[in-house]
Amino acid sequence: MEVDTGASKNGTLDPVNIRGDRPGCQWVGRLSDVTNRPLRADARRNRERVLAAAQEAFAAEGISVPLDEIARRAGVGAGTVYRHFPTKEALFEAAILDQVEKITAHARELTGAEDPGAVFFEFLERLVLGGSLKRDLADALRTGGGEYPRTVSDDLKEALGILLSRAQQAGAVRPEITVDDLLAIIKGVFLAVHEAGADPGLRDRTFAVIADGLRAR
Repeated sequence: MEVDTGASKNGTLDPVNIRGDRPGCQWVGRLSDVTNRPLRADARRNRERVLAAAQEAFAAEGISVPLDEIARRAGVGAGTVYRHFPTKEALFEAAILDQVEKITAHARELTGAEDPGAVFFEFLERLVLGGSLKRDLADALRTGGGEYPRTVSDDLKEALGILLSRAQQAGAVRPEITVDDLLAIIKGVFLAVHEAGADPGLRDRTFAVIADGLRAR
């Protein structure tokens, strides 16, 4: 087979031309056409099954679920999981991304609200509720040690910071509180609720204490 790089006069490369040995056999395209082909229908279905199984497993048990267990729940081989998601962190990020994007979008919608203090505490309560019901959200907000993906929480942290800043400017939240303080508090609530088990009363009481402590005096 002959490969013609198709170099132009100005030194740049034109699309790669690959000509077969048989007469009339010719393909002209870019290398990316080969490397970035869309998934076959069966491969796409397998990816969706893996992602659905991962979302359910991570929500119930957090990122500690082994990839082999997710493969078993999806009804595919471990090799199929690794083919689509080479690391657990990559699979976790794909599984949590949609949920975090929706929460972040909601936070951004609230940044223009007339009562910054009210919407801040409303959003914070919703975040605490979601994280107490799903372990994956709690894990997504963790940033230490490099074990958990950071990118899924970066946008959420930014949006939460805007809500916090506006609430502070409105005199509703103590001015010395930072977004990192807030995330540490939220993670602490998640940890306490998960260790205590399914007790919505504990979650509600804990949030009430935290909200009271955050309010400006």
